[in-house]
Amino acid sequence: MFILRMSRLSSSASHVLPGAGPTRSIVALSFGACGSSAALRVCDPLLPRLTVEYGVGLSAAAQTVTAFAVAYGVLQLAYGPIGDRFGKYRTINIATLACAFTSFACAFAPTLNALVAARLLSGAAAGALIPLSMAWIGDMIAYERRQSVLARFLVGQMFGFALGQMLGGLGADYFNPRYVFLALGLWFIGAAWLMWHFAPPPAHAAPLNAGGNVVGRFVAVLKVPWARRVLATIFLEGVLLGALAFIPTHLHRVYGLPLTVAASIAMLYGVGGLAFAAVSSVLVHRLGEAGLATTGAILLALGFGAIALTKFVFVATLSCLLVGFGLYMLHNTLQVNATQMAPTQRGSSLALFAAWLFIGQSTGVSLAGYTSERFGTSATILAAGLLLLMLGLLFGAALRRRGSVRSASGCIGQR
Repeated sequence: MFILRMSRLSSSASHVLPGAGPTRSIVALSFGACGSSAALRVCDPLLPRLTVEYGVGLSAAAQTVTAFAVAYGVLQLAYGPIGDRFGKYRTINIATLACAFTSFACAFAPTLNALVAARLLSGAAAGALIPLSMAWIGDMIAYERRQSVLARFLVGQMFGFALGQMLGGLGADYFNPRYVFLALGLWFIGAAWLMWHFAPPPAHAAPLNAGGNVVGRFVAVLKVPWARRVLATIFLEGVLLGALAFIPTHLHRVYGLPLTVAASIAMLYGVGGLAFAAVSSVLVHRLGEAGLATTGAILLALGFGAIALTKFVFVATLSCLLVGFGLYMLHNTLQVNATQMAPTQRGSSLALFAAWLFIGQSTGVSLAGYTSERFGTSATILAAGLLLLMLGLLFGAALRRRGSVRSASGCIGQR
């Protein structure tokens, strides 16, 4: 499925990008995005196994998730300006190779503290991959065609979420977790080689932006009122999506499912995201950006609510698909807005976007770990769904006030 979607990316992008080099570069970047997302989600199904192996509580084991997300988010503040200054594609390629070595460090970590430290380094390296890839695509692709290319690039990210859940579930039930991290390291080596092999020729390289210091780049973005609203929304989305990390644990404890089965069901939200990518052009035309945000929030609330309040495996399976579809309706609307928050500082814009997302997510994982231990995973997941509904409705209302046609600061409503 992943290879099929990548081939469709190539055919659809070939009329946008001149020559085969940049098209293949986007495919290579998508493989890197897949590894980044897999690394982010791989510890979710491992949490119950880690609590047993290290004799700790769920919140302590969840530090393996939090550490990755914190480093991922904070390092955006460095990677954005670095990419603007020295070249986004080159930065991504080097960071992908670093992801391989940090994944191997996770595999050979002897204690929980060592694993948390290795996950911190892994998140720091992975922080460059998806945001700078999106920024590079924003530099290379005309705005009118950008959403469809971004949606297909993000197939790698969505497949990575599913891959991470699957690997983590297999590692929890059948294998030592170290083999999971070894597999991730090998994936990153392959992705780094693809990026090097299909690096864009100089004629197709995105322009460097050497002007301004680091602080000045971020200030330029934050001066835009709409950028501040998008960044606030993505931070809150990240906080609430911290509950996703506990869906496999919820299915294991409440539904009584083996961790491999629980992780396999949870990974279906990645399949829901793939379904959105397949029909995104149609939905954008029919719903517009405000409709995407609002409808996505409604689907998220329904999916989270059904997972929290029922104990039927069939319902949970459909709900995970629904969660993925709704999540990417809302999230893709935010992503494409982010590519136009400040076009002359696109790397720094996407860095701020990803930083707020993953700082929010790390906060959310810690908060969800605390509430899961105190009130149970059902209450945590249900509350997250209701709050995501409120957030999506508020952002949809803001988009309607902004109008269906935006100025050069960014819009996905018109295509």
